[in-house]
Amino acid sequence: MKFEKKTFKNGLRAVVAPMIDTQAMTLLVLFGTGSKYEIKKLNGISHFLEHLFFKGTKHRPKAGQVNLELDRLGAESNAFTSKEYTGYYVKAAAKHFEVALDIVSDILLEPLFKAQEIEKERGVILQELSMYEDNPQRQAYEIFEDLLYGDQPAGWMTGGYPETVKNINRDDIIHYKNSHYLSSNAVVAVAGNVDQANVFKKIGKVFSKMPQGKKIEKLKVTEAQARPQVKLKKKDVDQTHIRLGVRSYDMYDERRYPLTVLNTIIGGNWSSRLFTELREKLGLAYYVRSSIEQYTDTGYLIASAGIPHGTLGKVSEKIVQILSGARKKGVSPQEIKFAKEYIRGSMGLAFESSDEVAMYLASQELFYKKILTPEEVLLKIEKVGRSDISSVAKDIFSPGKINLAAITPDDNIKPFEKILAKI
Repeated sequence: MKFEKKTFKNGLRAVVAPMIDTQAMTLLVLFGTGSKYEIKKLNGISHFLEHLFFKGTKHRPKAGQVNLELDRLGAESNAFTSKEYTGYYVKAAAKHFEVALDIVSDILLEPLFKAQEIEKERGVILQELSMYEDNPQRQAYEIFEDLLYGDQPAGWMTGGYPETVKNINRDDIIHYKNSHYLSSNAVVAVAGNVDQANVFKKIGKVFSKMPQGKKIEKLKVTEAQARPQVKLKKKDVDQTHIRLGVRSYDMYDERRYPLTVLNTIIGGNWSSRLFTELREKLGLAYYVRSSIEQYTDTGYLIASAGIPHGTLGKVSEKIVQILSGARKKGVSPQEIKFAKEYIRGSMGLAFESSDEVAMYLASQELFYKKILTPEEVLLKIEKVGRSDISSVAKDIFSPGKINLAAITPDDNIKPFEKILAKI
């Protein structure tokens, strides 16, 4: 991956990666803010603000005008809000770069935030929250994070709650934007078939008006756990959704590399231990996997599955056995070699796409303030040894770090606390 980065006079950072073997380009603006930067009564404001940028600007004042112009390009466009970052992107034919840049810079620098549009979009967001309430596969992750972090920003829902969304006003929105949407807190990434020098020139010109300053920092996450924790949400669903995981490491911890290899072995693909046991041998799940979530100050490894009602105990025991087995017996050299090849192959496929390249570069620059190339990351993965993985497994697979969340018709947590303690 070839790229160049530049910091402009106002502190804005930009990264450009030319990709000659594509006719597409992706423009992404990533900000270092999200729901972990909110206060309780305004929970959901990051997500609310993300919506409102598309509802009219100084140069495109009519609602729907921004979307109309993007659709005219045949572009893929969207925005997303997470716990610690918010992004706005357009993926289009490379020849439309300047139009895409004009639109994205316009929504971010010249939004109107009309009162009537705020009220209409409030209704849209409340419907979005209702949609998530009807999506137990997604909601199970939110319950798991609530179990881990409780009543602090890290444990709140990214989209907020109906009662908080209903109370956010225009002054709150403007203040939040002015506090976080700053040049020092943003990275512009462009990947695709573009001229590097021209892209830097255009970015520097259009974003020269981005406000400067220092953003308001988020609260540091507090974690305290001594024994297994369980949280069940009783709900009439067609299948039970289990999320069983352990506290692990933040995005800056060097142990994230052996953790990545370990996760691949545990449940990262169709040959993993979880998939083999729960789907292939027992036939208890259609979707089953494990994944890693890494924030700036905390992280976790989580196993996920959709299973028949009445099998939550059996499946929990099996997952605990798999995690415990990795801690007690370790992993084989063959599994390590296999996992490393899988990681290398999946990264190679991902970086054929301009949007994946843009997101990788922007997030690396935003959080690390330096960019490791994929080759440098893979070199760190390649250096991971069996003892590194064993050390990580012994550290994280313990009664004081294990947690279970599930959406299920049952609500008796006692049997599951005993199961988790067996790790």
